[in-house]
Amino acid sequence: MKAFKYIVFLILIAIIGLAVYIAVQPNSFEVTRTRTLNAPAAVAYDNVIDFKNWEAWSSWAEADPDMKITLAENTRGVGGSYQWEDKDGIGTMKNTATVANESITQEMQFAAFPKSDITWQFAQNADGTTDATWTISGKDLGFGFKMFSTLMGGMEKQIGPHYERSLEKLDSILVADMAKFDIAVNGVTEYGGGFYVYKTTSANGANISNIMAKQYGEIVGFMTENKIPFNGMPFTIYNDMNPENGNIIMSNAIPIVNKVDVPADSEVLCGFMSNTKALKTTLKGNYTNLPKAWEAAMGHLAKNGMEQSDVKPFEIYTNDPGDFPNPSDWVTEIYIPIK
Repeated sequence: MKAFKYIVFLILIAIIGLAVYIAVQPNSFEVTRTRTLNAPAAVAYDNVIDFKNWEAWSSWAEADPDMKITLAENTRGVGGSYQWEDKDGIGTMKNTATVANESITQEMQFAAFPKSDITWQFAQNADGTTDATWTISGKDLGFGFKMFSTLMGGMEKQIGPHYERSLEKLDSILVADMAKFDIAVNGVTEYGGGFYVYKTTSANGANISNIMAKQYGEIVGFMTENKIPFNGMPFTIYNDMNPENGNIIMSNAIPIVNKVDVPADSEVLCGFMSNTKALKTTLKGNYTNLPKAWEAAMGHLAKNGMEQSDVKPFEIYTNDPGDFPNPSDWVTEIYIPIK
């Protein structure tokens, strides 16, 4: 009997000691993780701000296939929310504040535990990648929460690995999404033509992007200085393409309403394209896929016995990458004039 009382006494001492240890634990916690995502800040933000995307990269959902996720009617932006239910209880998450492409503030409620504050920070780097920082914090923690946290090894152990895995999956999803592209040979169509201002230069596959950016910057500067209104999206006329060495001679152009007189010493000139019949091919995706689109277009010409006319082929960039940060949303139309 004495031995039994002694054992009970030791257990009681252990329980009291554990209770004291739990009681003196901090009344707040914070767990944060940062990962460099191989995507622009706008692309990362656009995914995270919409809860309908979370299941695809959530480490918790990956670890628990039986988790039930319920999306609210509004899942995006301030007020957007979703709910999940697993063996430990029901949780909800809601967006409470945002700064477009920079930060997201959220509130999480899980079971009967105190609410937690969550923040996302997106800092874009010079190379186009983004440092995404994901933080969860809580305060005014009750004894029950501190006991749960202590018995489970602490919030850092419980949450940190999930944040790391989720950010890893998010990065992979963003990279795969940006790499998507689609090529469609639309068939023969009529292109209306019209006046345009342009600059002609040479380039190759290695420097064409930088040269195009410089060319269009100078053309826009010329138009702004001379108060010439835009009348369409930029396009490039390919005066000569050498498939053997990749060298090209191109005219980068912007449509205008009327013919303009340019100074004799100006590098920016005014041209006119007549209405022409052409084979149209559309690329939706990164400009790096344009060679594949041109290959598809030329293959269609050969397969269908179509012959190119003397009018030079051209491509039109129908939307502005500044408005569409995800390259998979960029749309380019290729026109190859035919006889």
